[in-house]
Amino acid sequence: MSNMQQSFSAGQTQGQTQANVEDWMQSGQNTGNAARDRTATAAQSAGDSAKQGTDQATGFLQQTGEQVKSMAQGAVDAVKNTLGTGDSNNNNSSSNRKS
Repeated sequence: MSNMQQSFSAGQTQGQTQANVEDWMQSGQNTGNAARDRTATAAQSAGDSAKQGTDQATGFLQQTGEQVKSMAQGAVDAVKNTLGTGDSNNNNSSSNRKS
């Protein structure tokens, strides 16, 4: 093989190697971008699920709090009526006083 052919062959091999390296780098970059996108989507989904769970828990706790408040007010009213110190606007206490 002549010196010129060897140089040509070496240059051709170097060009092919460089093209392969660039392809691999692009492939790696694409894989990294795809992984990043999937991770971002998963994080967004997890955040949405957590917010939905928080909203549901908040609604449940608020409803439970209202029920407890109502029950406590009913107990207070019952004690007041029993002691005869109930509100005069309350029908039960008004009817009790007339008897």
